[in-house]
Amino acid sequence: MSEPKWLAEARHYIGEKEVKGAKHNPLILQMFKDIKRSGIKNDETPWCAAFVGSVLERVGIKSTRFESAKSYLDWGSMLNEPALGCIAVFSRDGGGHVGFVVGKAQNGDLMVLGGNQSDAVNIRAFSRLRLTGYRWPVGVPDLPQALPILNAEKSTTEA
Repeated sequence: MSEPKWLAEARHYIGEKEVKGAKHNPLILQMFKDIKRSGIKNDETPWCAAFVGSVLERVGIKSTRFESAKSYLDWGSMLNEPALGCIAVFSRDGGGHVGFVVGKAQNGDLMVLGGNQSDAVNIRAFSRLRLTGYRWPVGVPDLPQALPILNAEKSTTEA
């Protein structure tokens, strides 16, 4: 079975990262423009929701068009369990985090493909204890697939 189109799109950006110093990654700045938030001028602004929104917009699905991870708690349809490609929203000190579920770790942590995970687009493990919700795009058939088990590297920062 194939993965959702937005997940395939998100994988294209693995490895993109912030540029340290006065310069900024133009792709990250474009992510804000993709969600209609063109006033952001640096890649140090938290951009996990811009990444998720940009990916969705690029495949023809309207995002929240907001740069807040928590804005996804009211978007789409709620899922009770994770499905391959669903959007997971997490809590963190000072805010939230959002990304796409791509699997699970041996210990049950969720493996998440997201932006601004240690200042880059990558796949990292997140504890389900931080989870605040799973979401699925409205109008897209829900085709739950068993989550594959992946090797885990814990997320250390998402700010």
